[in-house]
Parts: sequence; structure tokens; C-alpha cells
Amino acid sequence: MSTVPIALQLYTVRDQTAMDFPGTVHRVAELGYAGVELAGDGGLTADQLRALLDETGLGLAGSHVPLERMVDDLDDVIDYYQRLGSRFVGVPYLAEAYRGLEGFRTAAKALNRAGAALKQVGKSLYYHNHAFEFEPLGDTCGMDILLAETDPDLVGFECDVYWVQYGGRDPAAFIAENAGRFPLVHLKDMVGEGPDRTFAEVGEGKLDFQAIFEASEAQGVSWYIVEQDVCQRPSLESAGISLENLKRWGKA
Repeated sequence: MSTVPIALQLYTVRDQTAMDFPGTVHRVAELGYAGVELAGDGGLTADQLRALLDETGLGLAGSHVPLERMVDDLDDVIDYYQRLGSRFVGVPYLAEAYRGLEGFRTAAKALNRAGAALKQVGKSLYYHNHAFEFEPLGDTCGMDILLAETDPDLVGFECDVYWVQYGGRDPAAFIAENAGRFPLVHLKDMVGEGPDRTFAEVGEGKLDFQAIFEASEAQGVSWYIVEQDVCQRPSLESAGISLENLKRWGKA
């Protein structure tokens, strides 16, 4: 069995957390996940959320915080995650203002500043990719800029393997080529071709997860995190299928 713990990104079950955040977190624990990654706090204070995680025995793999908050409200972000006890704090996306050659360079500088402040209090910043970072910008792309212009000691990355594949690169090769930069890896699968590509439960699509696991573990991944942006089944059922397939592979 793999020693890498597996969390669920709660965005997967956002339809359920919107109705009952604490109850859904309990259901995630009952499925057998080791942790969760936050995409919102359900209106709970840091102390309430910490208590909920303690009740369920779930670890906190990370949390998504917009870059704008890292720029404008960094002290509040640090205070919240200090009280919550999160090791990893992440940026999930870049607004249009942070795209293009200069935009990505500005984003890299902002990530370095936030990463330095978080490191001072024992936390690690990470950035989560989509596909737009792989769109060509002359002879480079946004992801290459972010990797080159962020300090590896201050900024890690959360490799979303679906979006790497969607963006035209091989996820396992991408991880291996940038080994050491990915403390977190988002696991999600893909079905369909061309413009009809869409999301599937881990193990129900065409991504080469065995190669992804090998590359991820060779460079020291801390958490695997299951995420499914759109579910064709009830979202908790989809989360359960992904985890069962990971168990079948000896990863959970």
C-alpha cells in the first residue's frame, strides 16, 4: 500500500457542502479519505473548522485562497491558517489580470512574496494549475514562466494531472521534468476526445495513473488529492468510486 495519504478536494462535493458542510465532511471521512482540501470554509471559523477536522480524524491537505487575498489580506490569511493548523496554503487560479507574459511574471513575484511570508510561520505556498497556463506565449507559456520565476524554496505547485493532459502535455513527464516542485498532486481522470473531453472518476478514464504515481512519488509528493470538477453521478458516489479504484491499486 502507498504511504502517500489521499484527500478529497471538497469542491468535488460542493453541491453537498452547500446544504450541510459539517455533515458532508463527516461523509467524506466515512468513505475512507485521509484528509480534505478546502475550497471555502462553509462559513465556519478557523476554530470551528479545526474542531470538525478533529472530530472526523481528517487531515488538512491544503486550502485554496485567491491570489488577490494573498496580495491584499495576507496577514488575515496567515492568521486564519495559523489557527486552523494548515501546513499547505494554495492559490487555485489566476484572474485575467495575471495572464499574458507580464501578467504571469507579476503573478510569480506575488507568489514569491506570499510564499516568503508563509514560510516565516512554517507554512508552504502552492499554486494549482489549469490548462490556460500551457497556452503558448511566443516561445514560452505561463506555466514555464511560473516555474522559472518562482523560488522553489518559497513556492510549490499542485499538479492537476487532468489539466496538464488537457493542456497538451504528458502529466507524468511534466512532473518528472520538474521534480521536487509538486508537494501536492490532484488526481482526476478524463474521458472523451477533443472538445468532448470531460471529467471522470479516477480509474474510469484514460490517464496513465501508474506513471503519474511513479513520477509523483519519486519527487516526494506529500498528498494525493482527488478532485472531480463535474460529476455525472451523485458527487459523493463519484468520490467513493475514485477512492475504491485507488484502493484497488494499493494506493489507499
